[in-house]
Amino acid sequence: MVADMQMEVEAARIAGKVQAIQNNVSKVIIGKEEVFQKIMAAFLAGGNVLLEDMPGTGKTKLAKALAASLDAEFGRIQFTPDLLPSDVTGLNIYRQDKGAFEFTAGPVFCNILLADEINRATPRTQSSLLECMEERQVTVDGVTRPMKRPFFLIATQNPVETAGTYPLPEAQIDRFAMQLSMGYPAMEEELMIIERYRTQDPLAELTPVCSCEEVLQMQETCRQIYVSESVGKYLVQIIQATREHSSLMMGVNPRGTLSYLHCVQAYAAIRGREYVTPDDVKELCIPVLGHRIMSYRTGQGGSTGEILEEILGRIPVPTEEWTR
Repeated sequence: MVADMQMEVEAARIAGKVQAIQNNVSKVIIGKEEVFQKIMAAFLAGGNVLLEDMPGTGKTKLAKALAASLDAEFGRIQFTPDLLPSDVTGLNIYRQDKGAFEFTAGPVFCNILLADEINRATPRTQSSLLECMEERQVTVDGVTRPMKRPFFLIATQNPVETAGTYPLPEAQIDRFAMQLSMGYPAMEEELMIIERYRTQDPLAELTPVCSCEEVLQMQETCRQIYVSESVGKYLVQIIQATREHSSLMMGVNPRGTLSYLHCVQAYAAIRGREYVTPDDVKELCIPVLGHRIMSYRTGQGGSTGEILEEILGRIPVPTEEWTR
């Protein structure tokens, strides 16, 4: 009972912290509260996010605002066809004055990394991020170096412009906890953007409301969020259904299952609960699983959202008690 009360307090603390971060970021990004909560869920779950959206919708601003709100080190890589893996991870440079090689760290050694237009780089360069995304480390010339913690990768790609791009390999797409889209602002939101940005950029005035150390604590706490047997079974039934669906050539793998689990735990905490509900599982189904499955009809992406909606519609939602 004491442990349950403690988790209730911790979940409320996480919800309060995330709300403070969201309020701070909303000074720069107008609206998009639901998208931001999902981004924070992926962050607290220890994952990465792929934002597929048109240019100019605020993806870079959001990443910078998040870094400023956490007093975190921000890094940005503009992916181009001539970008090399060493431009991402770093390289050893021979120092003639010292008579030895010295490692020069690449831009991945930061807390919040924006990989802009990631699909414009060659597959070889794209794959240089795999170790960073999964193991939070970089290996150069046989030497492995740990990355800064927390580390959060926000990658972007344009869903329309495909000329001169290289589709992300399945192994890399699978390492994104969620694929999201910010979309265009509503009319009222765009009027607020005009007013707020008329004289100055509010990003320059942002001050930290949380620390990286607190984020690490929140990430650890999120793993303790309770998942009842019935909710866990519901989640796995959805996963299994993607592997058996006649319209899918590829279902969700066990890595996706764990990512789904950790994301719904974080999402529950962000909403101030110490337990996961079926609504958490349903709400994150498409963002977490949509990019991990492949349809026979459309290939990667396409109508996968509709297929997942159909799966959710036919799997019975558990009605048992979800708390301890």
